[in-house]
Amino acid sequence: MGRMHARKRGKSSSKRPLSKTPPRWCKYTPEEIEALVVKLAKEGNLPSMIGLILRDQYGVPLVRPIVGKTITQILKENNLPPPIPEDLSNLIAKAQRMIAHLKRFKSDRTNIHRLQLIESKIHRLVKYYKKVGKIPIDWTLPYERLKV
Repeated sequence: MGRMHARKRGKSSSKRPLSKTPPRWCKYTPEEIEALVVKLAKEGNLPSMIGLILRDQYGVPLVRPIVGKTITQILKENNLPPPIPEDLSNLIAKAQRMIAHLKRFKSDRTNIHRLQLIESKIHRLVKYYKKVGKIPIDWTLPYERLKV
């Protein structure tokens, strides 16, 4: 969502490996990686955090080329999926932080506008996830909109 509400090009980031085959230097088998993913999920980590932990602490560059499944697919197979998709939960947390800020600083007009933009992203994502079936049809936002 880099260009949705701005004309900028987004943030630069690192590039993924070009090869789709598992690296020869990775010492973990697919079963060990699946067990690590399940263990980290039971500790309460989100899928993106699991990927970071596997990369930084265990030396696993990407899960999909080695195991043949993504982290979220592994979590669904083991009945550990996140309650709502991670991008939606991040946007909701950001909106909640902005609402808490607006409770202290009621006249922050820039923040009011940015909150409106984030809420439009949330509503757009909710509509998509309801259509695809990732969240229930009767799902509502877990916070109340601040009346400003």
